[in-house]
Amino acid sequence: MESLVVPVLILLAVAAGVTLVARAISRRKASAGAEPPAPAANSADLARTAAAKLSEDEHRRLYALIAQGQAMAAIKLYYEVSGDGLRASRDAVGALAAHPQPYRGTEAAPAEVEDDDDEPQRFPYRYRAIASKGDVTREVSSNMLNDEIYGRIRTLARNGDTEAAATALTRHSDISLKQAREFIELLDE
Repeated sequence: MESLVVPVLILLAVAAGVTLVARAISRRKASAGAEPPAPAANSADLARTAAAKLSEDEHRRLYALIAQGQAMAAIKLYYEVSGDGLRASRDAVGALAAHPQPYRGTEAAPAEVEDDDDEPQRFPYRYRAIASKGDVTREVSSNMLNDEIYGRIRTLARNGDTEAAATALTRHSDISLKQAREFIELLDE
């Protein structure tokens, strides 16, 4: 009987250790799941909203800090300028870095609606749109595309209006209508 006491005590100690580790892991998972990251779709909207809170000088200074890799200074600047909380400022600067926004003055908003009838706007950067299905991958790279325009094209494609989506893609890039149709076919989910 005495020979079983030591192994039973070891077994109880191991069981207690496993129980404590399991509780610690479940607490970590619960605290990590408490604050899910913002979805990418809302990130572009957040960037637009954040950019609207900045004056032209603040906009220029903020993007200069982002370009220099000074994220903390950019968050501090946005925090001071916007009056938002620290976490909201961090999220806004992250969205502005992920979805660069041009400065729009107060009179720029009505002109944006008319852009659909005029010549497509050329941006100072090249936007890459990639679609793939199975082993087939297509890429469109253009300085006439951005998140907003590509989002509209994807919405048209998902709603079944593939011809309008292909036409919009050819209008905002330098690809043929045939290439645009092939690209749009890959967007269908």
